[in-house]
Amino acid sequence: MLVVMKPNATEAQVDAVVERIRSLGFSPHAIPGAQRTAIGITGNKGGLDPALFESLPGVREAIRVSQPFKLVSREVKEEDTVLDVSGVAIGGRRLVVMAGPCSVESREQVLEAARAVKAAGATMLRGGAYKPRTSPYEFQGMAEDGLKLLALAREETGLRIVTEAMDLETLAMVADYADMVQIGARNMQNFSLLKQLGRIGKPVLLKRGPSATIKEWLMAAEYVVAHGNGQVALCERGIRTFETATRNTLDLNAVPVLKSLTHLPVIVDPSHGIGLRAHVPAMARAAVAAGADGLIIEVHPCPEKALSDGQQSLTPEEFAGLMAQVRIIAGAVDRPV
Repeated sequence: MLVVMKPNATEAQVDAVVERIRSLGFSPHAIPGAQRTAIGITGNKGGLDPALFESLPGVREAIRVSQPFKLVSREVKEEDTVLDVSGVAIGGRRLVVMAGPCSVESREQVLEAARAVKAAGATMLRGGAYKPRTSPYEFQGMAEDGLKLLALAREETGLRIVTEAMDLETLAMVADYADMVQIGARNMQNFSLLKQLGRIGKPVLLKRGPSATIKEWLMAAEYVVAHGNGQVALCERGIRTFETATRNTLDLNAVPVLKSLTHLPVIVDPSHGIGLRAHVPAMARAAVAAGADGLIIEVHPCPEKALSDGQQSLTPEEFAGLMAQVRIIAGAVDRPV
């Protein structure tokens, strides 16, 4: 249920509603907005009687929420959520581009990549210090040394950092270094990790699991928000289908569907979505046209020598070309980059 306050409701009246919710054994979630203050209610197993709240001073109405993902639903918050990632806005009118190598491999590699993507127009640097790999014998990342190199690149270029946390053991360390914590596809339903992300308050980039439905994905986001962190962006990175010509099937249907269902920002990862370097620009253009709030692109100074995902990583020159194309498409849908 959503309790909507009157525009002139006082702080004391809002507090009284919060206390009424708690007295019933449920959890209140204040949702401030430009036009109204609302309070979401979670923890109830069935429907609640609106009269429990509409009789309280300052309350305009109590609305039943039909979606199981309550706090991330547009029924609860009509306005788009705009994340503040250390000064970079994600979810507003401006399209955000995150770019960099799949894995941090060396000081020279990450600095060269950071300088190149910054020059081409990216505002955030992506790069993995911890890498979940299918094979235990493949490169697993540089761990804290990789995080230190990302921090060095941020210091030099001003790019904000988004990097993956794989587990509870390393989450705090990753959050200390990162401006935004990425949760990879394999961890989308790691509920212990999602709950802790709710408590740390750091912006989160939540990737879609390879076989996850949109509802399951939104419910995963609900875990983070329900535990106190509303700074969540969703990342479409391709789903597993019967097709073998590409690495994954990039589900661009998800972009407009999500925009209708949730107020959270939507990012698209065309690199993982198709897995083929030559076709990443086309999928990036399509994502912007579909209404994505941002892109996350793999860029490596020398893709043929990359320790992971070289086949889908762009060269700096290719990335600069992609950015020129993206600006044209973004202009056509009235969004600056």
